[in-house]
Amino acid sequence: MAANEDKYSDNKPDGDNWRSRLYEIIFEADTPAGKNFDIILIASILLSVLAVMLDSVKSFRLAHGDLLYNIEWFFTILFSIEYILRMLCVKNKTKYAGSLFGIVDLLAIMPTYLSLILPGSQFLLVIRILRVLRIFRILKLVKYLNEAELLISALKASGRKITVFLFTVLTLVVILGSMMYVIEGEENGFTSIPMSIHWAIVTLTTVGYGDIVPKTPLGIALSSVVMIIGYSIIAVPTGIVTAEISFASIEERENKMPKNICKHCGNDKNDSDALFCKHCGIKL
Repeated sequence: MAANEDKYSDNKPDGDNWRSRLYEIIFEADTPAGKNFDIILIASILLSVLAVMLDSVKSFRLAHGDLLYNIEWFFTILFSIEYILRMLCVKNKTKYAGSLFGIVDLLAIMPTYLSLILPGSQFLLVIRILRVLRIFRILKLVKYLNEAELLISALKASGRKITVFLFTVLTLVVILGSMMYVIEGEENGFTSIPMSIHWAIVTLTTVGYGDIVPKTPLGIALSSVVMIIGYSIIAVPTGIVTAEISFASIEERENKMPKNICKHCGNDKNDSDALFCKHCGIKL
């Protein structure tokens, strides 16, 4: 967790007062109090999400509705106190409130309070949506996973490549969908180009709903080609992200290794057991 909370290190209050001590407990996991706080919070997040899931089961809700209601308010108040404490102990409140985790923390408690001001049968659908939003609490777990920072950095690094890939796939399904619309026509269920594009997406991703199927020989041949293409390209984004994760892992491992700095040229990329500098060749 410490790696993920380093981004807030410049938001720590100055001096040695109650705010600084509270900050160390909430945002830092190196102390016994900080570790206990994280464990309690993780358990609370998991239990609250479990309660939300059980609340969606009609039979369970009818049998234990009051208990689930009380549990929901218990966790809402608990996370509200946590959010207030976080806002109290950080130096720059706006920075934390606008951060990803600050927004997630707020989303974890807002739906329950909003449901109080939206009573009445005409708003039941809205309340149901707000109740589902409480599942955002599970995102609070991300900050407690050291590997999450590595995954996020890999996704950011591969963002442009995946964007180009998705644009290529989008172009491909438009072409294939339009071709299938011309080949099969409305009489075989391909009533429009958008519907044909839907078929192309479903087929290319190997989902295969089966709601629309080609019936002509040429259409069947084209669908076979689409399926083969789907198997070929489905691994592309996985390969892109995997490569970036591998690169980020190597970089992180190198950063953690002891540095053997050359006193002559200042190069800090030497291996810890290197005898000579990689840059200037001087003996270390």
